Amino acid sequence: MMNDIIADALTRIRNAALRKLEVATLLHSNAVVGILEVLQQKEYIESFKVIDGENNKKTVQVTLKYDDNDTSVINEIKRVSKPGRRVYKSFSELKNFKNGYGTIIVTTNKGIIANDEAYASKVGGELLCTVW
Repeated sequence: MMNDIIADALTRIRNAALRKLEVATLLHSNAVVGILEVLQQKEYIESFKVIDGENNKKTVQVTLKYDDNDTSVINEIKRVSKPGRRVYKSFSELKNFKNGYGTIIVTTNKGIIANDEAYASKVGGELLCTVW
């Protein structure tokens, strides 16, 4: 039984990028799909699609993105809030990450959004992960 499906998804993306794979397959959850939507919007991944598997088990196929030198666009992707230690921040603490080069993915009452969007709409929330 897996406790942290988000950490698992991030690890699978990280490992696939290190091995320069084109596609990573993740376990499906609404939180994972929300994170992937932000990653796609911020152009860290090419695309993703939800696939219905056997026994109603869905998976998500993520097409990774690489630059001209065949290096992954994602330098680092890290889980912040874990099941054992939740991390919450107010909107004023979400202004900048890595001088604007990185993105913090936050879950708020407005859904899963990027830190700049959370700052603009003045909502805080739980920090799911950081990407740059």
